[in-house]
Amino acid sequence: RREQAMKTISMTAAEMAARVARFAALRPIAAQQDATIPQAAADLVWARQLLPVIGLESNARTPINSDAPIRGAAGMTMTHAVCPPGTGPSLHAHRKTFETFTVLKGRFELTWNDDGNNRLELGLFDTVSLPPGVCRAFSNIADDDSILQVIITGGVHDMEDIAFSTQIGQRLLDEFGAPTRAKLEAVGFTFNASATVSSSSE
Repeated sequence: RREQAMKTISMTAAEMAARVARFAALRPIAAQQDATIPQAAADLVWARQLLPVIGLESNARTPINSDAPIRGAAGMTMTHAVCPPGTGPSLHAHRKTFETFTVLKGRFELTWNDDGNNRLELGLFDTVSLPPGVCRAFSNIADDDSILQVIITGGVHDMEDIAFSTQIGQRLLDEFGAPTRAKLEAVGFTFNASATVSSSSE
């Protein structure tokens, strides 16, 4: 059969520049700049530096990718997660989106399920993709800073998409107190991810 011809488009240098992200120019998301949240508490819920690369289309802004230099890639978002040794986000799940990790530098340990008892190690350029609803955590097991490329697909990745495990919420209360947990909840974090939660309570 005859293939339909594809019509191409042209881009100016300025238009192409808007589709380029220079690593040296990336900046952490604004929500990470609250100095009143103890660093050890912040390290429980996100990478030490979340560097947005590709954000949602221009009419959709979320705290997670609002500062991305590239806007719009058919609903896909990309972030670089920079983690010092021994750090990385604790057990959390995504309600609607897939989260795909590729190691760009160093080594990471991935743990998953509600108890976090399942584990595997990821080396340079290894990739793992997590479906919605599965609790996951990752931690830098190298001796220096490690970097994960984080790609989100399948829905709008905003704060309502993320829920941390109930154990992490209790740990925040026990180690840092209610005011610190309340500040993280004000950002939009929730701490109610559990296999025992009924669908009617989501």
